[in-house]
Amino acid sequence: MKEDYLKRILTARVYDVAIESPLEIAVGISHTLSNRILLKREDLQPVFSFKLRGAYNKMAHLSPAELKRGVICASAGNHAQGVALAAQKLNCKATIVMPVTTPKIKVDAVVRRGAHVVLHGDSYHEASEYANKLGSSKKLTYVHPYDDPLVIAGQGTIGMEILRQHQHPIDAVFVPIGGGGLIAGVAAYVKALSPKTKIIGVQPTDSNAMYQSIKANKRITLSHVNLFADGVAVKQVGEETFRLAKELVDEIVLVTTDEICAAIKDIYQDTRSVMEPSGGLALAGIKLYAAREKAKDKTFVAICCGANMNFDRLRFVAERAQVGEHHEALLAVTVPETRGSFRRFCELVGPRNVTEFNYRIADAKVAHLFVGVQIHSSDEAKKLVAHFNKQGFDTLDLTDDEMAKLHVRHLVGGRSALAREESIYRFEFPERPGALMRFLNQMSPNWNISLFHYRNHGADVGRILVGLQIPKNERAAFAKFLKTLGYEYVDETDNPAYRMFLK
Repeated sequence: MKEDYLKRILTARVYDVAIESPLEIAVGISHTLSNRILLKREDLQPVFSFKLRGAYNKMAHLSPAELKRGVICASAGNHAQGVALAAQKLNCKATIVMPVTTPKIKVDAVVRRGAHVVLHGDSYHEASEYANKLGSSKKLTYVHPYDDPLVIAGQGTIGMEILRQHQHPIDAVFVPIGGGGLIAGVAAYVKALSPKTKIIGVQPTDSNAMYQSIKANKRITLSHVNLFADGVAVKQVGEETFRLAKELVDEIVLVTTDEICAAIKDIYQDTRSVMEPSGGLALAGIKLYAAREKAKDKTFVAICCGANMNFDRLRFVAERAQVGEHHEALLAVTVPETRGSFRRFCELVGPRNVTEFNYRIADAKVAHLFVGVQIHSSDEAKKLVAHFNKQGFDTLDLTDDEMAKLHVRHLVGGRSALAREESIYRFEFPERPGALMRFLNQMSPNWNISLFHYRNHGADVGRILVGLQIPKNERAAFAKFLKTLGYEYVDETDNPAYRMFLK
């Protein structure tokens, strides 16, 4: 099987449109991690992503009749650009179905290459179903973004280049996983020629279809995927990619949104290039793996798979990178409401830099401070919390609390004597026109909104925090509303951050 793919990869037609991307040492990252870190710069491709390799290889093998009828695909953006470029090169008409949540930068790039774009569905899964129906009705050839041997072989040329560009031993290649086409192709080639090199997949904790599938030994369909790393936001991996990954991939590591943001910052500092979230995945995996294994003097390759970053999303990345690289701890500190307490607190902070400080008087006896403190490791945060507690200042670590990071830090001091019997819910919904209004329109006018916080993070999912005063006789109707709304939600009424700063 590996031999079959080896032949397909060696004979793949990709260089009509793709470049042999550089394999560069990341000097600063290598020094920080005490390992040799090499970045495979697929972000430098003509469409700023590796996806054109597989798309073109597939389309270059189509018959003249198939090309004349045209092609169709579904994509969150990068595969779409690859298909559009391939269609330009092969003088073929292309229809691209993209989720409505796709970053505008990717939609615009596809349109500029002459493809016809259809926006449909909130996820790749919904766009794919529609593209298949549309393709069948119009007799168009469907170009799958990952579950096709020719697409897999096209992506596998990345593995071929890595081994040719670095002819010394490589301990592991870290590969982002969405539907699995990239890791299947890279693994097929690398394992055939360098079986001792580990192939390690990397997925977001909240978009981990391949991880869950290998764990269950069957393909799992996720009910929800987070859209932050939209390039890998796939609910179900492919049949062929799953088969190959199950056999050839050594391990899959899961990383958080904060860890992805920290990796994007690391790559920027080394290369002055800005990766999209899926482009930072591999490095985030290396950092996690190296720390876990206490790795030293190893050679790791990170495939930087794309750089189609929506500019508006940069503020979110910058905000979360400090936490992701364990350079900031967010703390809730309770101090006596007496003169001199703040001075004493600042003395305990010592020489550390305070990155954020929020306070509003609300109680005659105690004050609650929302504080950001610059640190150098997660262990330092734990020691800081213990230090404050030992000195009589009750301290809660909010560094990993999503509600605190997204909302409460911007709402400290928002208590109200009028917000009696308030319930707090955190919602996530696809960031699309009308989504927020749909939420508001479906709510009963009998439910009073006592708190509302919403931040637009560009092409990321929309996030709102809502305080509601719901009459007791309306509780059943409210439960039905939550069930039928279709948005992800979390009941945060008992969250300690809410109780300390907002209740």
